[in-house]
Amino acid sequence: MPHATQSHPRGGGRFPLLSTVDFPADLRRLPPEELPALASELRAFLVDSVSRTGGHLAAGLGVVELTIALHYVFDTPEDRLIWDVGHQAYPHKILTGRRERMATLRQGGGLSGFPKRSESEYDTFGVGHSSTSIGAAMGMATAARLKGEQRHVIAVIGDGALGAGMAFEALNHAGSTDTDMMVILNDNEMSISPPVGAISNHLAQILSSKLYTSVREGGKSALKGLPSIRQLVGRWEEHMKGMVMPSTLFEELGFNYIGPIDGHDIEALVATLRNMKTMRGPRLLHIVTRKGQGYEPAEEKPVVFHGVSPFDCATGTMSGKSSGRTYTQIFGDWLCDAADQDARLIGITPAMSEGSGLTCFARQFPDRYHDVGIAEQHALTLAAGLACEGLKPVVAIYSTFLQRAYDQLIHDICLQDLDVTLAVDRAGLVGADGATHAGSFDLSYARCLPNLVIAAPGDENECRRLLQTAFEYPGPAMVRYPRGAGPAVQIEPGLVPLPIGKGEVRRTGRDIAILAFGSRLAPALAAGEALDATVANMRFVKPLDEELILDLAARHRLLVTLEENAVAGGAGSAVAELLAERGLTNARLHLGLPDRYLPHDNHELQLAACGLDALGIEQSIRAALERLGPAAGIRA
Repeated sequence: MPHATQSHPRGGGRFPLLSTVDFPADLRRLPPEELPALASELRAFLVDSVSRTGGHLAAGLGVVELTIALHYVFDTPEDRLIWDVGHQAYPHKILTGRRERMATLRQGGGLSGFPKRSESEYDTFGVGHSSTSIGAAMGMATAARLKGEQRHVIAVIGDGALGAGMAFEALNHAGSTDTDMMVILNDNEMSISPPVGAISNHLAQILSSKLYTSVREGGKSALKGLPSIRQLVGRWEEHMKGMVMPSTLFEELGFNYIGPIDGHDIEALVATLRNMKTMRGPRLLHIVTRKGQGYEPAEEKPVVFHGVSPFDCATGTMSGKSSGRTYTQIFGDWLCDAADQDARLIGITPAMSEGSGLTCFARQFPDRYHDVGIAEQHALTLAAGLACEGLKPVVAIYSTFLQRAYDQLIHDICLQDLDVTLAVDRAGLVGADGATHAGSFDLSYARCLPNLVIAAPGDENECRRLLQTAFEYPGPAMVRYPRGAGPAVQIEPGLVPLPIGKGEVRRTGRDIAILAFGSRLAPALAAGEALDATVANMRFVKPLDEELILDLAARHRLLVTLEENAVAGGAGSAVAELLAERGLTNARLHLGLPDRYLPHDNHELQLAACGLDALGIEQSIRAALERLGPAAGIRA
């Protein structure tokens, strides 16, 4: 077996000790010498559970000992524990009253894949996006002081998340105050992909780096002819070492730095946390862990085992997925083909070449590939700088992550009308990842920006062609596409663009016109068949195909807009604005995501719940027809 099974003398069953721990209060009653056995059982339970449900695994395996130690030393939930991102929070859920519900993880009505305040009092802050923990912890610690409450506040953040700007902003602020809080830096040398940026490197790596070596040796060479100064070189070199040591970095920011220590040595963790519990002010514990610890397949391939489908525990083999090409893969194929034809193309991802479809591009064009880490703002401004110099950057970014770079999209790219292509992945609902990762708002927040072209492909082949269209456009352009696979349309080779701002009629009917923007084209066509409705594949949200819309308005009584985006401010709103501007009074129905956050569930079930599957679209249109009353030619 790749993971070690355990046997403990207490009770029967596979997890005799873990079964006695329902809440942290139970954990605190255990003698310290039993904690390693508990860690072994918890790790095995985690592997077994996630193998059945799928979810995030490697990160949780890396913090088993830390999770136990935190709940053992601190009085949670009275003491506040904030997990950054939350990929690593499954052991926390298991120890806080949710062990028996782990079988429902990421399923409709079941446990969220992330800490969620409404789910448990132990989940003190709702997370899903990185680098929020330190700021939230400072807010909670400040509130406790103002309210005269005595409690500990602990933020747990990984080295990848620490590279984000807002984490440094929070560190800088907290360190300048006497805020009583603790930050635990979980250093596993990995975010989701292998880390980038100096902050993720260990001291040895920094001191052996080309930059440090060249500066050191260059200084020695420059001073070798000055015997009176040469004696200062040794002291200067030691000072430079001090500047790059982690302890110096955090101490200069105002934190009392402790570490690094072995994050899998539970005895050392408990002892250190108890000591730090008596300290006051901002303090930081640096622990070193291994992502995937204790399960061999995850240790060997932590990126693969970051997020998993159900898998076989014994072998680590995951369940087969759809053989169809995903939109992310289609983007990756196009990127390599386009880069081969245009040397000006530069690929950028804010962390995760694997998740963004840039793995092959990074291998084929390493000099033109940039993984900037968890730094969405920087990613867009980097692209803007490249564009200023005549290059053609393509930024692969998730819809929800683009939210973090909204100012840079406005100020650095659109305002300057720069030639930057945005490949916006995970647009629309995302299933099991839930509300934190749902790309529900990008059409709404991007549509209002001058100079920006926005395209929404209806199928896989159209995605490839619209990516080429956006790339060839000499200004800012955005192509948004959903997670997963499309309707399995054959993909044409080549790099053939489509005309900007032009849609097409895919089905001709009567009285009802469905204007489909993006991913809901296939169910729109199915509903169109049932209703004998005209179906238009709009392709572009900005600029709109005004000629097509006005023609449809002249020939149809009811116009239905359809999008996998919030109705508020989305593509349907753009159509309504056009019709109002022209004084047209056609009956209109706007279908899209409702004005609420949607919980995690199977993606298809989410769409059905919103009425965005074929049946739901048909039913919504029939209901609208009933409200309108009878009219010639309309089948209610």
